[in-house]
Amino acid sequence: MSPGIGLMKRRLPTEKEAIPVAVSGIIKHYGVSADQIKTLETKYDEDEGDWYVALGFNEKRAIVKMDSVQGTIIEIKEI
Repeated sequence: MSPGIGLMKRRLPTEKEAIPVAVSGIIKHYGVSADQIKTLETKYDEDEGDWYVALGFNEKRAIVKMDSVQGTIIEIKEI
């Protein structure tokens, strides 16, 4: 039996750890350089344990959804 999500240690416990993961996902997905990416907004969903990071780059905007426990990107959605 594994511990519940609330008992597991998060790999992305703070905004400071979540933003670089989101930026690296945008770099891989869109092939842009890190200096072109600007952090627009961050939000943590307490119920699901997910980070949402909005980033802007090259006249585009994207929201990166990440699992804070696994430390992985779940979805990149261009808006």
